[in-house]
Amino acid sequence: MSQLANQLAAAEREEVALGIRQLLATPLITERGKPDAFDLIRRRGEPIRQWFDYYCGWALTIEPRLGYARLAKVRVADDPSRPLRRLRSGKAPFDRRRYVLLCVTAAELLATPVTTIGLLAKRVVQATAADEAIPALDTASREERRALVDVLRLLEHYGILDAVDGSTEAFVESTDAKVLYQIDGTLLLRLLSAPIGPSRLAVPLDEVALRFEELLAAVSRERRYGVSSTHSDRPGQSEVQRNLWLRHSVFRRLVDDPVLYFEDLSNAERAYLASPTGRQLLRRAAEQGGFVLEERAEGMLLVDVESVATDSRFPDDAGNAKVAALLLLETLTGPVTVEQLRVQAAELLSRFPRWAEGYRGPDGAARLASDAIDVLMSFGLAQVSSGIVRPLPAAARYTVREARTADSEGASG
Repeated sequence: MSQLANQLAAAEREEVALGIRQLLATPLITERGKPDAFDLIRRRGEPIRQWFDYYCGWALTIEPRLGYARLAKVRVADDPSRPLRRLRSGKAPFDRRRYVLLCVTAAELLATPVTTIGLLAKRVVQATAADEAIPALDTASREERRALVDVLRLLEHYGILDAVDGSTEAFVESTDAKVLYQIDGTLLLRLLSAPIGPSRLAVPLDEVALRFEELLAAVSRERRYGVSSTHSDRPGQSEVQRNLWLRHSVFRRLVDDPVLYFEDLSNAERAYLASPTGRQLLRRAAEQGGFVLEERAEGMLLVDVESVATDSRFPDDAGNAKVAALLLLETLTGPVTVEQLRVQAAELLSRFPRWAEGYRGPDGAARLASDAIDVLMSFGLAQVSSGIVRPLPAAARYTVREARTADSEGASG
């Protein structure tokens, strides 16, 4: 093979790896929102699609004419640490009301390709008023208008709504705001990533809360594995179906979670990872995806040194909570109480008087400690139980690195 051919092959591998990681960070990529990323995925679509299908069992839909690529992630997991977030400076998570309004608004948007914010709000008011299980939208309330605007801005972010005239934010101040939308109904239908539509379950309303985990498993059911409700070993499951489930379940966790702990896996999943086939596929998937595989006795993680594949980084000095989390992590050598971390957070605020202005005040230290703990939990670095914070094995990855850096700097000085 000539040198030019080698260079072209290497460039293709790099682009495929980049496309994989871009989709992991943003499963819905539009040509309008990210033209460069969309163009790369469009050009390298087939090998990227094959990677996701083989290792994770996730379907990738690329629509060049409609201008979007959608990775349909499927996992049977109730994870409150990954909520939808409002597109405001605070990035607060969606509450129950906003989730309800999102579902109702999405349903109403399917009725027409063009609408105004006033007509849409009126349809949402009518729809919520007609359902006894949902409080009716009250557009006379500023807080209710703000909730609806958060929903509409999220749909704009996804490329489903396009405000061709006016600003959505104006509706917060007045119901007389004039905003004209174009609606991408095809893209709207791609939002829901579930093998089984929730409407097909036909569950009485008063049973939904009591059967939530059962219903979550039901909408996530994938027939390819030959199981009825959960993805586990079943008498009627063939060896091929079982191996397929093992591969997909393990790799879904690897690419979707910050760290994979062996203790969180079933015996069958641990055995699969320890097998020669499992180890070979693991290293191949990491190489093709552009990841560095880190393995420890307690677990493993896929590291993206370019930080493309994640929507949140750690360490990261972009937020005060993440900075506090890293500083507190250095002292978290064993189990401590939440109150002890609050005291340490207060010491940080005292030591750096010009830092973390948003956490100044009577309850500032408590809020800073709470937010820092949430960061550590979301990255699989700590767990909290009965008021006790315990560091997890992956936490040593950061504290050891910092210590080595300090030692090397001291030696060179």
